[in-house]
Amino acid sequence: MDHRTATPVVGMVGGGQLARMTHQAAIGLGQSLKILAAAPGESAALVAPNVEIGSHTDLAALRAFASGCDAVTFDHEHVPSEHLRALAAEGVAVHPGPDALLHAQDKLVMRNKLAELGLPVPPFAEVNGVGDVLEFGAEHGWPCVLKAARGGYDGKGVWVLNTPDGAHRTVNELLEAGTPLMVEKSVALRRELAVLIARSPFGQGAAWPVVETVQSEGVCVQVLAPAPDLSEELGQRAQNIGLRIAEELGVVGVLAVELFETADGLVINELAMRPHNSGHFSIEGARTSQFEQHVRAVLDYPLGSTELTAPAVVMGNVLAAPTEPRMSVDERVHHLFARYPHAKVHLYGKTERPGRKVGHVNVLGDRMDEAREQARLAAHWLAHAEWLDGYSIH
Repeated sequence: MDHRTATPVVGMVGGGQLARMTHQAAIGLGQSLKILAAAPGESAALVAPNVEIGSHTDLAALRAFASGCDAVTFDHEHVPSEHLRALAAEGVAVHPGPDALLHAQDKLVMRNKLAELGLPVPPFAEVNGVGDVLEFGAEHGWPCVLKAARGGYDGKGVWVLNTPDGAHRTVNELLEAGTPLMVEKSVALRRELAVLIARSPFGQGAAWPVVETVQSEGVCVQVLAPAPDLSEELGQRAQNIGLRIAEELGVVGVLAVELFETADGLVINELAMRPHNSGHFSIEGARTSQFEQHVRAVLDYPLGSTELTAPAVVMGNVLAAPTEPRMSVDERVHHLFARYPHAKVHLYGKTERPGRKVGHVNVLGDRMDEAREQARLAAHWLAHAEWLDGYSIH
């Protein structure tokens, strides 16, 4: 079936929840997204009409997929660089391009580039053997943080090394497994922040207000927009860092910059060149969501307003419970709306597995403390079918 409309066709490689929510935003712009999914049961493939099944590591599948697209973008960073370069050489509009995306694929490449630009990053070094870690720890102190240079996310691919003795086994095992490694100084942080940027091929940039990301065991559980008690000066600095990175690297689309706030200012942690968990609040919480903005950017449309729609916006991630809840998903949503009719629920169509990110809930309000508590209770209820504060539904 031909799904082409009068508007350009954007293809998104990857069929996860980011593609699912980008598809929803694309509908409002008069089109549906074309999606390359690995399997029919992936989040986006369950709801989008224009889906092709294929692997992001298969160049032939990527070529066939791109042939019907005006622009190709991604819901993850795992497409091999050589495949992206091949597509770009054949005239495919790949956004972000392979030279930019490499900085989100390889943490060591990213760290070297940002340091070259004079942007705030922690001391770091490449690791080819345990001696590199021991030398780094002796110079910068223990503990230090070992990272997989490629492939880590949501706390995966990160190991805290507390002592030289503890470093030996971890480093040797990872190197023997073929994991590319780097080591960083452990940062004494006050909290974690994120700034979301969008940039078009024309060079127009836009920044959403800086948010605070609340972590638990390496996984984001809440996003607070705007970041509470953040000075105007520091917020502007964070936005300027994001806009500069987007311009210097030639990013097209959404760029998320994860930051540490320290006693001395800001330190850059990670980059993502796609819609990002820290921007899910924007679906109801901003005039233009990150998903609509990403589509606008890759099509080189003028970017939309990033103004917040409420004084306080909180996103709570729904992380599947350790045991199967006593209610179906439908019942949980029903009871949640009975208690919080203003809550906005986004479920991803995923099978529930302990700790898996299966959805999120957005709560808007006038006070951050109230919105935050409601988002916390709502997300927990959706995952566990139990209220943390003793509230019960009869």
